Amino acid sequence: QVQLVESGGGSVQSGGSLRLSCAASGYTVSSYCMGWFRQVPGKEREGVATITNNGATRYADSVKGRFTISQDNAKNTLYLQMNSLQPEDTAMYYCAAGPFWVCSGLGYITLSSNYRGQGTQVTVSS
Repeated sequence: QVQLVESGGGSVQSGGSLRLSCAASGYTVSSYCMGWFRQVPGKEREGVATITNNGATRYADSVKGRFTISQDNAKNTLYLQMNSLQPEDTAMYYCAAGPFWVCSGLGYITLSSNYRGQGTQVTVSS
C-alpha cells in the first residue's frame, strides 16, 4: 500500500525556517515525479516545487531562491527546506507523487498526482 506521510510543519516568525519531510512507503520516490503543493482554505491549490528522478527541480516564482526541494532515495524521503518564510507562505503543505510528465509543469502536481499525503500545517507570523 502506497503511503506518504508529511512532517515538520509548525509555527514560525517571519524570516524563520522550517524543513518539511515526506516519508514514502509502498513505492520508491525515484520512480515518480515528486513534489509539494500548498493550499489555503478558500483558495486554489498552488504547486510549490517538483523534482524528477534525475534531480531536475522546478519552483514557483513565489518561493524561488527561498525553498529547496530534495529527496533521499536511500531513505525514500522527500524534503522541502523553507527559508526566509513570510506570512504569505502560511498554508497546509502536501507532498505528492505522480508520473514523470507531472514534473513538466507545477500545476500538474496539484491535480494529476497519483498519491498525496495528509498535509502538514505551516504558519508564519509577522
